[in-house]
Amino acid sequence: MTGTTSDILERLRALRAGDAPTHGGRVLSYVYDSGLEELDELADEAARLARPLNGLDPTVFPSISAMERDVIAFSRRMLHGSRSVVGSVTSGGTESCLLAVKTARDLWREAHPGGGRPRLLTASTVHAAFQKAAHLFDLDWEPVPAGIDGAVSAQDLIDRMDDDVALVVVSAPAYPSGALDPVSAVAGAAADRGLSCHVDSCFGGFVLPWWPDLPAWDFRVRGVTSISADLHKFGYAPKGVSVLLHRGRRRHRAQFFATTRWAGYPVVNPTLLGSRSASPLAAGWAITQHLGSDGYAELVGSIRRIAVAVRAAVDGIPGLTVMGDPVGPAIALVADASAPDAARVDPHRLADELAGYGWKIQHQPGLAQSDGVRIPHSAHLTLTPVLEQRVGEFTDALRAASDAVRGRPQADARMLLAGMRVLGYGEGGRVPGPKAAWRLLRLAGAGSVSADQPMSVLMALIEALPHPVAEALLTELLARLSEPR
Repeated sequence: MTGTTSDILERLRALRAGDAPTHGGRVLSYVYDSGLEELDELADEAARLARPLNGLDPTVFPSISAMERDVIAFSRRMLHGSRSVVGSVTSGGTESCLLAVKTARDLWREAHPGGGRPRLLTASTVHAAFQKAAHLFDLDWEPVPAGIDGAVSAQDLIDRMDDDVALVVVSAPAYPSGALDPVSAVAGAAADRGLSCHVDSCFGGFVLPWWPDLPAWDFRVRGVTSISADLHKFGYAPKGVSVLLHRGRRRHRAQFFATTRWAGYPVVNPTLLGSRSASPLAAGWAITQHLGSDGYAELVGSIRRIAVAVRAAVDGIPGLTVMGDPVGPAIALVADASAPDAARVDPHRLADELAGYGWKIQHQPGLAQSDGVRIPHSAHLTLTPVLEQRVGEFTDALRAASDAVRGRPQADARMLLAGMRVLGYGEGGRVPGPKAAWRLLRLAGAGSVSADQPMSVLMALIEALPHPVAEALLTELLARLSEPR
């Protein structure tokens, strides 16, 4: 029997009650709250008006092209692009990154017929979407190691450049650490060698243009050939909408897929999707029209004040420190390696403890790199304007949670790890299948995930396992969450 409207909506409200809060600043990852209720109302109404539209064919729905023109024009001004900079609105940062790689690969193949398999050259801290792009579009991904502070050397990237590089990627900033990659030096060297250079600013693209005292990192820099920036992050639009801008029409057109070689309508897709919702575009368009440059500058000012307050609080917490010297809206917390063990604050223990105070920060496993340098495990904080209203409450909780876990070491996964080795996983590349992976997850106490579940042991296990084994376990965990019971 079908449900009534009220019954269905009541069930949805009940399901939503189990979610982490998306407003109020208590979740310092995944959600981007401006703190301005009128923006949510404007986005909701704009999305509703555009809901029936199909972005597959803007000749039928010209409002889509009109909104896209305005969003691209605003983004181009924001990123200091000339009239030669053009681009597209995409479904999110991952699609923007995929398209940047696909475009560069196609242009590289055109210039190197029969040239073999190209490389994608990035820092090890680049967003995982670029690993996905290399996998999907048949490139060799070469991650250049960063320091323990999350910063990558320009010279280390430059030394790896050669004719087989289809694309060099730098981040502004890198999500794991908040570090601003050395864009000018890398892009200039890429230009000297005739290589494409993409700036991934999906995370910070709608923040850094108004952040003071930064070196040039956008289209002002010679050699930057494309930039991605997400409206559904600090553009404050609902998921999912992003922009990908290219320097020059020829590069932009290489992004498209077009065919007349079938019996139906001519297909011309600027993005990976065919049919696509216009609602996120409409919401993003409405918000940029409402805020303008001055509105975004005001919101960025709020984020800067929060960053100053949080960093000052961390400076006063023994055993805890900030990774590197981040810029923009990301801060990563790590244990202070200069403190004695008994005084250190483990960031994953801290993240678990903070959940009890009503705050969610994000666990990040450590990363062993090819040169032997290990980026330490950390806790990521995404700072949004709404947090300014309660930053004192957050920093008080940060101090209290740090005091509660000080001296407790990183969670110990050695027994679980030893059990997996006894079973032979990781040895000779052996990876568990779905049934074995589920059994191992349940053995590790990770057979379910909830908003208040401690994650320290699972993170320690992920960090210690060979990557293919850890990835198999995480795949199984996420897949089981949506399997019908």
